[in-house]
Amino acid sequence: MTFKNILQTLGGIAVVLTLVPFIAADYWWIRIFDFPHLQLTIFTAIATLAYFIKFDIKWAKDYAFVSIMIACLVFQILKIYPYTPLAEKEVLDATIEKSDNSFKVMVANVLQKNKDHDKLLQEVEAKNPDILLLLETDRKWLNAVNSTLSKEYNYYKGAPLDNTYGMLLYSKLPMQNAEIHYQIDDSIPSIETKVKLPSGAYFQLYAIHPTPPMPQHNPMSTDRDAEMMKTAFKSRNKQIPVLVIGDFNDVAWSESTQLYKEVSELLDLRIGRGLFNTFSANSKIMRWPLDHIFVSEHFRAKEVLRGNDVGSDHFPAYAELTLESDKKDEQTPSPPSENQLKRAYQIIEKEATQKDTRKESN
Repeated sequence: MTFKNILQTLGGIAVVLTLVPFIAADYWWIRIFDFPHLQLTIFTAIATLAYFIKFDIKWAKDYAFVSIMIACLVFQILKIYPYTPLAEKEVLDATIEKSDNSFKVMVANVLQKNKDHDKLLQEVEAKNPDILLLLETDRKWLNAVNSTLSKEYNYYKGAPLDNTYGMLLYSKLPMQNAEIHYQIDDSIPSIETKVKLPSGAYFQLYAIHPTPPMPQHNPMSTDRDAEMMKTAFKSRNKQIPVLVIGDFNDVAWSESTQLYKEVSELLDLRIGRGLFNTFSANSKIMRWPLDHIFVSEHFRAKEVLRGNDVGSDHFPAYAELTLESDKKDEQTPSPPSENQLKRAYQIIEKEATQKDTRKESN
């Protein structure tokens, strides 16, 4: 095989990987290709540039091949561009410095089998968040951190579980009507609560950790997508400002997360600021943004960071936010289309149908 043939093979792989996510199916082996978009963009760019070494201006097939490669590269760049500092910020910068309407939030998937509890506590002490969501937390994790965290956090709601879907929510701010829900499965919790700021203003908080599509246990993304869509409709019907946090087990640019974002009418802190890849902490190459902080138009961002290593396969996601409802018209999201709402309802209905089928088979 010649060098040119190798480049054509690599280019063909890049084209296929670019097109696979367009397939309207929720099987794990299709949805997994939503993740390595940045890596695919770099791969396609290298393959395209290298092909010019053997480019022959006499051959029409070379022009056709390069044109396809360039089209794929342009598409990939346009998809990743919003998550670079070159793009316009979707959540604008805070305009107030110190206020009773500012607070810090941190989301940390601690990795259930991680025993380095002190490393997590050190990061919490360093970041000093007002709202702290810990995911993949079992009873051992609760016992290890609660005595320390309860000294600083007067409010708590949690569901420690040993199935990697436990979650602990700590808050220095008063929480009202805090409830644990099981939106999709009786083993996968989510938390809903109202939070009161020192100014007296309230906002609604949703914390979720939907299950990912996995070949062994959950070969389709229906459950994950359905929980996202149910949360999106709750957010969409907001009467007060909304904050949604959690490990979505999905990347920011996927079709599922984009649909969630449109239906919920929430804003992404990453847009215009950076990728802030939180997973995997064990690889410097294969990293993606899986842990998210979405806000309604009432919020502004003072600081957005990826946290430090806490011994987990995830880095924490961190942000300092301000509630500036009087300026919400400056960043109002566009309403979803009828087609987007229909797609979201269909995902929820599909999950319900699959659940009924599983019950009947049991």
